[in-house]
Amino acid sequence: MTEQPLTSSTPRQKVTDPSVLSPWQLMRRRFAKHRLAVVALHLLAALYLVALFAEFFAPHTPDWRDLDYAWCPPQTVRWSIADGLHVRALQRHVDPISLNNYYVETGERVRLRLLYRGEPYRLWGLLPSELHAFGPAHSAGENGPPLYLMGADKYGRDILSRAIYGSRISLSIGLISIAITFLLGVSIGGISGYVGGKTDELIQRAIEIINSFPQLPLWLALAAIMPADWPVLQVYFAITIVLSLLGWTGLARVVRGRILSLREEDYAVAARLLGASHLRILFRHLLPGFTSHIIVVLTLSVPAMILGETALSFLGLGLRPPIVSWGVMLQDCLQLQVIANYPWLLLPVPLIVLTVLAYNFLGDGLRDAADPFASR
Repeated sequence: MTEQPLTSSTPRQKVTDPSVLSPWQLMRRRFAKHRLAVVALHLLAALYLVALFAEFFAPHTPDWRDLDYAWCPPQTVRWSIADGLHVRALQRHVDPISLNNYYVETGERVRLRLLYRGEPYRLWGLLPSELHAFGPAHSAGENGPPLYLMGADKYGRDILSRAIYGSRISLSIGLISIAITFLLGVSIGGISGYVGGKTDELIQRAIEIINSFPQLPLWLALAAIMPADWPVLQVYFAITIVLSLLGWTGLARVVRGRILSLREEDYAVAARLLGASHLRILFRHLLPGFTSHIIVVLTLSVPAMILGETALSFLGLGLRPPIVSWGVMLQDCLQLQVIANYPWLLLPVPLIVLTVLAYNFLGDGLRDAADPFASR
């Protein structure tokens, strides 16, 4: 019986033999078995999608305010056949003795509407639009009770809208810092491991000196150097650079260790004998051999960058108003009395915790998948 040749019309069987799969295919297969990592990846994708289209997902702009609803508590979303998704309107009262605000639900219902036209905005500062993902049934120009799903601050600003806009700053600063960390860590660590000798000793001693400083006080000292009259954008990039200059040492040591073990491999020696330059051997032959490990280290470093920005902004030494980030929003929580009376001001904290946990789970999944041939 003759064997039929494989033609374009013959259905291709899915390759399942690990021996014929590429390292990246093996890594994807192993990563798919890590359920927490897959969930974390989808969660981070959703967070960055909301941050990218913050103007669309936020019911209001970050500076929108209604002083009649200062310190308004979060409203509970309800559903009924007659009204659908709705919240009950709140009426503000002032305690005559303590002068504290408190709110009482009224019989009026505020219906939630999806894809409605509200406040005008410019998407990414370019595209004009009025379309929002959700909001109250009444339009922006109509009179009606506002919608505060996560409550309001002392100026009557919507915390949910500010948290959505703040995610754009807090999440992006981690990615930009990691990009700079990648360049510094790979370049300096690669040179240290490939050149060796006195150059390696000098770089390693410099890394040890940087790591010997307490991280948070050093962040505070560098952030305090920045002039208070700098514009918002300049402060943003300055904070990014500060976080990057202190976060590259871990990646540099990982790269150095891997280069030391690979620089005497046969393919590296063959490349040198064929006349390849040192930069080509380092960046074309050695570094691609452990790209997956670099990705893992970078993924696990992003939460530290996000927490660093949050800590600096919370202490007033990082980003400052009018820019909105999760750390800037937490500046209102410096007083314990405010937290005791208005605990919903801490709602950005669960977002920070959720993001950090998602990155940690993603890093764990990538670390397990980085070596597909390792046994569990």
